Amino acid sequence: MSNNLKDEILELLWSLREKGSKSYMDIIEGISDSDNDTSDIMRKMEKAGLIRIIGDDVELTEKGEARSRDLTRRHRLAERLFYDVLEVGMEESEFAACEIEHFLSPHVTDSVCSFLGHPPTCPHGKPIPRGKCCSRYKADIKPLVMQLKELEVGSEARIVFIVPSDDTRLERLASMGIIPGSIIRLRQKRPSYVLEIDETSLALDSLIAEEIYVKEQV
Repeated sequence: MSNNLKDEILELLWSLREKGSKSYMDIIEGISDSDNDTSDIMRKMEKAGLIRIIGDDVELTEKGEARSRDLTRRHRLAERLFYDVLEVGMEESEFAACEIEHFLSPHVTDSVCSFLGHPPTCPHGKPIPRGKCCSRYKADIKPLVMQLKELEVGSEARIVFIVPSDDTRLERLASMGIIPGSIIRLRQKRPSYVLEIDETSLALDSLIAEEIYVKEQV
């Protein structure tokens, strides 16, 4: 069985499920290999206990679920690493993540996650499955990407991404210049968060500050 194609199918199954689909044909269409190769691999995956094919639907077994979740987590964290830290373009970050996701051990994956500040989403906005490291109260290493609320007063940082609880909030923040890529300086945290952007001071409440992730400028 081709491990790369098997993993690609497992990762696609996770992504399709997020969209509400478990269609056999959606998997065939989403894989670049020939229909025959994909169908053959899926039959072998079913025999291996990774998936169940029920009529026109494909479901993950418990074993397949664990593997699919792990692959998705590794891939989306790798995207964040290339995009946020190495500042590689979106398309190249996606390609590089596909290349290295198969080689990240659980320990390295957790280290990358901690280093990035346990990001909730990938650069495309898709949720990153949580790991055990995300529930630890004390980080083993100082994260490179952190919530705005964790930035020290007086520090300068670049906004990496924003995860708003309200979609309309993005537009409001953008109108104030608070967008990914903007350089901000944190002036105070209490009673509200005060940021300086291009010599303009802006005040934010703590709930919004929790939704903004930044990378400190050195």
